[in-house]
Amino acid sequence: MEFYHNPIMLKEVLEGLNINPSGIYLDCTLGGAGHSEEILKHLNAHGLLIGIDKDDDAIAYSSQRLKGYNNKLIVKADFKDVKRVLDEHNIGSIDGALIDLGISSHQIDDGERGFSFLREGRLDMRMDKTQELSAYEVVNYYPEDRLVKILYEYGEESFAKAIVRKIVEQRKVKPIETTLELKDIIESALPKKVIYKSGGASKKTFQAIRIEVNGELDRLDSTLEYLISKLKSGGRLAVLSFHSLEDRIVKRVFKTESTDCLCPSGVPICVCGHKKSIRLINKKPIIASAEEVKQNPRSAPAKLRVVEKI
Repeated sequence: MEFYHNPIMLKEVLEGLNINPSGIYLDCTLGGAGHSEEILKHLNAHGLLIGIDKDDDAIAYSSQRLKGYNNKLIVKADFKDVKRVLDEHNIGSIDGALIDLGISSHQIDDGERGFSFLREGRLDMRMDKTQELSAYEVVNYYPEDRLVKILYEYGEESFAKAIVRKIVEQRKVKPIETTLELKDIIESALPKKVIYKSGGASKKTFQAIRIEVNGELDRLDSTLEYLISKLKSGGRLAVLSFHSLEDRIVKRVFKTESTDCLCPSGVPICVCGHKKSIRLINKKPIIASAEEVKQNPRSAPAKLRVVEKI
């Protein structure tokens, strides 16, 4: 099995985490273990890396890749279940954590996984292949109004109604079974100039369906808050996001947790009692260098935000 995994902004992530060689670190989205392996190289025998992923392929590949390291723990789980993972392994506090919210290159490039509109495959898009809900169910059985809402909210697709109308028309004739079938239906609903201009006219719809299938935005804010609560003083949390929906959530949580008072501006005296727990390492998101984008175009939309526990 090949993963084709290029860890995004590897140097910037490592600098952001400011690794303590004896520390405990979480890679909450293990993927191909590109970031994890570099973190392990910076740890001594007293340090520990915990890698979490819900994709069986990622677990198998990463276990093999990291087999030479004894100070690691690989767990199959959704990163939003990180509290359970830490509780089960009696981890009280951590020195740092990384969340890479991007879909892995392996998932995109493997047509059988059904993530890409560029490759033929059954509509699937499940990161955890054991879960029941797949893109097939979303596309073929979701009510029309719910599909429109998903495309608007998760894909920010301005042609959501037209696209969903075409989907509903087609699924009345026969089920929509493959990625390329869905791509053709999407493009049939769009003005020609949009198709030619964007080059990836199906991207927003595929993104929206993928987010729905995997619950990618569910509990993201509460998970970030939990990880911040588990950081030791001086510990750091680094988050890589790849679209505006994710980044807005990350930015909002980080802003809230780095602010002392959350009272409305007109209130003369603070009554909320909120105290900041983190400081922003970078006020503006870090983006990939021009050289990295040239070598790995998938790094282009990435934004890295890092915070440190006070």
